[in-house]
Amino acid sequence: MEDPGFRSLGRQQLESELRKIREPSADLFGIQLEVTFRLLEAEKRKLSVLQSELGQLNNNDYGHDVAQKRAAIGQIQSSVTRFQLNYNRLEQEYKVAAMGMIKRQHKRGSSRSQPAIGLKQTSKSRPSIFGTIAKEKPNKKEKRLSVGPQMISLSRMFDLRPSGYDSQVPSHYTEDEALIFEEGNLMAGSLEALIQHLVPTTNYHPDRTYVFAFLLSSRLYIKPHILLKEVCQICVFQQNLAEDEINQEKLGTFGPNILQLLGEWTEMFPYDFRDDRMMKQLKEITQRIISIYPELQTDFASLTHNLINKLSSLHKYEEELSKINTEAVRKSSIQEVPTTDITEICPSPLECAQQLTHIELERLGQIGPEEFVQAFAKEPVSSETSFKDMKKTSNLEAYVNWFNRLSYLVTTEICSHLKKKNRVKVIEYFLDVGKECINIGNFNSLIAIIAGLNMSQVSRLKKTWAKVNTAKFEILEHQMDPSNNFGSYRSCLKAAMWRSEGATNAREKIVIPFFSLFVKDLYFLNEGHSSKLENGNINFEKFWQLAKQISGLVTWQQVQCPFEKKADVLHYILTNPVFSESNLSLASFECEAPFSKNEKERHKDLKSKVGIS
Repeated sequence: MEDPGFRSLGRQQLESELRKIREPSADLFGIQLEVTFRLLEAEKRKLSVLQSELGQLNNNDYGHDVAQKRAAIGQIQSSVTRFQLNYNRLEQEYKVAAMGMIKRQHKRGSSRSQPAIGLKQTSKSRPSIFGTIAKEKPNKKEKRLSVGPQMISLSRMFDLRPSGYDSQVPSHYTEDEALIFEEGNLMAGSLEALIQHLVPTTNYHPDRTYVFAFLLSSRLYIKPHILLKEVCQICVFQQNLAEDEINQEKLGTFGPNILQLLGEWTEMFPYDFRDDRMMKQLKEITQRIISIYPELQTDFASLTHNLINKLSSLHKYEEELSKINTEAVRKSSIQEVPTTDITEICPSPLECAQQLTHIELERLGQIGPEEFVQAFAKEPVSSETSFKDMKKTSNLEAYVNWFNRLSYLVTTEICSHLKKKNRVKVIEYFLDVGKECINIGNFNSLIAIIAGLNMSQVSRLKKTWAKVNTAKFEILEHQMDPSNNFGSYRSCLKAAMWRSEGATNAREKIVIPFFSLFVKDLYFLNEGHSSKLENGNINFEKFWQLAKQISGLVTWQQVQCPFEKKADVLHYILTNPVFSESNLSLASFECEAPFSKNEKERHKDLKSKVGIS
């Protein structure tokens, strides 16, 4: 996707040009640019860690165990290659997005109107969020009475405590490890006190919201395998588990309580256990507890079984994703002119929106909540950080890449047609797909489609747009209006959330947010609050706010897509060739000849680069 101008524009020059663009008020493209930039910085940190560890391995003397040293070096070199490729791809995407952003800033000022999106009741049989935005929100007290604790989702548990975490159960930390409460809500504490508050006893188990909030952000200060080791050591010390004869009656409900904590950890953060150190400690504490509580053996076996299934599912997903990406890259590298288009493969815009929703829910569902903290953490990498301590997954990056692919697929589909009437047909098809995405609650695909329609290679086709029913586009485009911090989009998202809360129909439970904006909201929440207070205590209030935001996404991730899969449509969307930036521009100029001096010069430059006379 390289632009000829990239060779003359360095990274520092780009950064200088983009300082005013990467602001909270930036438009859709600015949001996507910011997220790509943060991912790029995260990949740089990974490479730094790997290069450092590789240097240490080369300098270390393994004695006679040369094979072990070669294996370790080979593993890290393989990872360096993989991360370097990912870094190069992200940097290229960043440059493309940055150049496009700069051009759009210089051409600011659209003649398109921005009408308010329709919010009245619809008579369609398909569920639509437009009929729910005016719906009165149920009374919180009524919900509290009607929903049993076992049925409350994690996000609902956070909603029931809008002010923060208040310990409903007597805690058990000592005075020198005091936690700081304000109006009954936990605000801060030392790392030791917060860990102590996590550890169950004979009559205490931490609240599920505390477990999620602490495990989510504690990794900024302590590695998960060290945290689990400390939890196990505290349990052994407090309950005297090292004794030869242990009285189960004296331990009371400690066994079920530690089972519950480990169950919540493996359920909420299963990817932590991709680390063999975590699995080893889990096995050790499990065996110790079962020796005291043999009746819990079945429960622990179920816990381990579910964990292994989740990790196996992730591995299978990663393999499938790799195959799909390899095929997509191979097809795009050939750059053949397509012989068919999306309207022939999937004539129904509704069906296309449903298949996009399949892809969205699958990829969204694989992202671990800890990936947000790990990918955008600004804490410097310490000398103790090793290859084993690095983020074990790339699901967040894969999801952002999917958004970029869909945007480029839309642009490619349009610019592939030399006949104007066919381009008009494809544009209006995607406008209808976007409308169906709104009705479903799939905002990520909707905004990727809008981004594709707004790319310069499509927006410049004035003769084509003159034949398009632009009223549809104006309604959809209103969703990316950045005014009032994307107020229009957030209103629609809120309507989908209200519909989802009380839904019994699986179709009405779907909420897929504009992911890059969700990530940027988290980033600014992280930037706007200090992680530690002046006295050195950890700011748990920040932990809580991050967890509250992410808990909503966790609920949306658990929705099963209710639509029938269409394998041919999915394969087309995921693997059909996507033109590079340069080839898109050439295709666009073939569709409608360059009309300005700048366009003519760019067209001439592009043709000379690819050897077209």
